[in-house]
Order: sequence, then C-alpha cells, then structure tokens
Amino acid sequence: MNIESLKDTLKRELPEWLRQDADFRAYVLDLTRQQSADRAQTEDRFDRLLAELRRDREDQNRKWEEQNRKWDENNRKWDKQDHRWEEQNRKWDEQNRKSDAMLAEMREEFLRVHAELKAQNDKHERSIGALGARWGMQSEQAFRDALAGILEKNFDVQVLNVNEFDDQGTVFGRPEQVELDVIIKNGLLILCELKSSIDKAGMYIFERKARFYEQLHQRTANRLIVISPMIDPRARKVAEKLGIETYGDSIYVERL
Repeated sequence: MNIESLKDTLKRELPEWLRQDADFRAYVLDLTRQQSADRAQTEDRFDRLLAELRRDREDQNRKWEEQNRKWDENNRKWDKQDHRWEEQNRKWDEQNRKSDAMLAEMREEFLRVHAELKAQNDKHERSIGALGARWGMQSEQAFRDALAGILEKNFDVQVLNVNEFDDQGTVFGRPEQVELDVIIKNGLLILCELKSSIDKAGMYIFERKARFYEQLHQRTANRLIVISPMIDPRARKVAEKLGIETYGDSIYVERL
C-alpha cells in the first residue's frame, strides 16, 4: 500500500474510528493538541489580541486628544494674538483720530489767529489812515469808505451815504447840505457817523444830523452809531448823554 492509498483509507475510516474507539480518539486529540491551540488557548490569545487592539486604540485616542489639545492651545494663542492686533489697531485708530482732531484744532486756531492778526493789522492801518486824514495826507472820504467796507463785510449790509439839503438851517444854523450814513436792515434804521476823528462839537452835530433826517423822513432811528479811532473824551460823555453808541473801529460794532 502506498502513501496515497493510506491517506485515502484514513480519510475514509478515521471518523468512524474516532467515534468507536475512545483511546484512539484521545490519542489523536493529544497528538493534534501539540500542533494547535485548544479553545482556552485560542480564547486567551484572542483576548490578548483584543486587549492589544484596545490599547492601540486608546493610545491612538490619547495621541488624537493630545494633538487636539495642541491645536486648541495654538488656536487660543492665535486668538490672543488676533486680540492683541485688534487692540493695537484700535489704539492706532484712536491715536489717528486724536491726531486728526489736534491738526484740525491747530488749523482752526491758526486761521483764527491769522484772522485776528489781519483784523488787528487792518485796524492799525485804519488808525494810521485816520492820522493821515486828520493831517491832510489822506482824504476823509477814503477813510470813511474803509470803515463802511468793514461794516458791509462783517454784517452783510449796505452802508448808504445820503446827502439831504437842510433849507431851514437846522443842523449848521444856515441852509446847507447834510451828509449822513444810513443802514436799513430788516426794518431797522441805523444812522452812522464814520470819521477819522470826532470832538465834542462833532458829536453834537451828528446828533442834529440824525434828528434832521428823522424829521425829514418822518421816521425814528433805532440806533445812532459813531465809529472813529480818535474820539475826544468829552465827546464820549456827550454821546452817553445823547444815547449815541461809540466804537473805535468797525470790527467792534455790536451785531446789527
């Protein structure tokens, strides 16, 4: 009998032998146990494999958790950095606003000072012009026009120079031409005297001019104003008594 025939016989007869012969069955089981693990060993090996897989998974989870923690920490750092950048940008914006406001304030102050200096310079020029007019180096009309121009510029009015003939001699004691500056605004009548200088007698003459104009036109003036850089102290007392406002320059006149 060759090997192949023996194998075929064993395959055919072995199941029956194992069922019938207990000793033979035990022998075969003992023989095969040496070549393969029994159930307990198999279950133990399987448990170890599961435990190893579980440890691997837990280790992998720990690694993921650690990585997530690092990511979260990095995100917090980036958020903190973003917050710092936002705070810095806010400070820069605030500083820029303060700088812009300061520059605007400085510009306004510069313009104000420039305007004051120009007004003061113009006032000085008018004062010099008043001296010139008084001593004949400049015409009284030119000085009067300068004062009238300031009034028109500051108060958006028109100063009218009127000439009326006083045939009764009310102002000068004999018939004479009477010259007067008149401002009419929003129903108000303002009579002005614009001169390089005025003394006590000149103040009385202005008051008589005003009353002559009121009588001639049947209308009472709301204000009487004298503007002159050189007003005699005695003339000021007369003005106070007669209710005449006096100003050293057109820029000082109260709102019309």
